[in-house]
Amino acid sequence: MKRTGSFLGIPYDWHRPTWAGIKERMWNPRDPRIFTPPALIWGWSINLYEVLRRLGIMRQGDQG
Repeated sequence: MKRTGSFLGIPYDWHRPTWAGIKERMWNPRDPRIFTPPALIWGWSINLYEVLRRLGIMRQGDQG
């Protein structure tokens, strides 16, 4: 069985989640995407840094 991929267009990642991996998906100044691959098994994660940057709350280069 593949540990990462997508099913019916929904991404999955069956690797055991780590705090570093969760942070990488949910707060990543290097990734311009809002919706990133899942931090926890199935679906999408939201890159909160990018959301705040687009709202003008964070500036490019701010790490928070």
